[in-house]
Amino acid sequence: MKKIKAFYLTFILFFGLILILPNKTLFAQKDLFEKKVFISEAGGTIPYRFLIPENSTSKSVADKEFEGNWIFDNDNTKEYPLIIFLHGAGERGTDNEIQLAYIDKVFGNSEFREKHPCYVIAPQCPKENKWVEVSWSLSEHIQPETPSIPLQLTIELIDEIIENYPVDESRIYVTGLSMGGFGTWDLLSRFPDKFAGGIPICGGGDENNASKISQIPIWAFHGATDRVVMVERSRNMIEAIKNNGGSPKYTEFPTLGHLCWTQAYATEGLFEWLFKQVNEK
Repeated sequence: MKKIKAFYLTFILFFGLILILPNKTLFAQKDLFEKKVFISEAGGTIPYRFLIPENSTSKSVADKEFEGNWIFDNDNTKEYPLIIFLHGAGERGTDNEIQLAYIDKVFGNSEFREKHPCYVIAPQCPKENKWVEVSWSLSEHIQPETPSIPLQLTIELIDEIIENYPVDESRIYVTGLSMGGFGTWDLLSRFPDKFAGGIPICGGGDENNASKISQIPIWAFHGATDRVVMVERSRNMIEAIKNNGGSPKYTEFPTLGHLCWTQAYATEGLFEWLFKQVNEK
C-alpha cells in the first residue's frame, strides 16, 4: 500500500511540474518586456511593451544626463536592430498586457534573443481605434490621408526610441498580424525610407502605393481559407508590388484560415532572412 501511495504521489508531482513549469517560463518571457507609456509632445498617450537586447542595459541615452556619469558598457557601444510589432483587433485595450499574446514566446524566446539581439516595441491600440481606420472586410481600400491616432503615436514612439537608444537605423523592421497586418502595410507605405523590411500577416494595403514599397524586402503571409480578411488582400498587394518591379516573398497556407500567425512566425528561415535586410537609403 505504501508503495502504491508513493507511486501516485510521484506521479502527481511529476505531472504537476509539467503543468507549472511552462507557465513559469511563459511568465518569464512576458516579464522580459518592460511596461512603458509613451506621451507625445501634444499630450497623446499609448501604452507599449519594450524588449531590449539580452546583454544590453535598459537605460536610455537620456538617463545619462540624469545620472551624470553613466556611460554605455562594452555591449552597449553596439547598435541593435529594432522591430515594431502591431497586434490584432482582439488585443486592443489599455491593460498593456494582451498585445504580447502571440509574440512573447517568439521574441522572448532565449534562442531567438541569443541569435538575434534586438529591440522590440509592442504598442497597444485602444479598443475604439484601429491601426488603420478602414474596414477589414473590403476587397480593397484607399489609404487614409493621415495616420490613425494610435499609429501616429507609434510613429513618434519609434523616433523617440531611435533618439534615446543605440538603434541601428539601417535595420528597422515592422511586422503585424490581422489589424496589425493592415498597420504594417500602412507604415511601410507612409515611410518607405525608414524600414529595412516588413512582415505583414493576413492584412491588406492600398495597392496604389505599390510603387513606393517595391524596393522594400517584404515577406507576407496569409491563410487561403481566411474568412475575416480576404486572402486576395495579400495576393493583390504582392502582385501589385511585382508589377512595379519588386520581388516580395509570399507564403500562403492552403489549409489555414485567419489564425495563421503562429505558423507564419515559426516559418523556417524567416528571421534569418529579416535580419539580413539592410536599408541602404
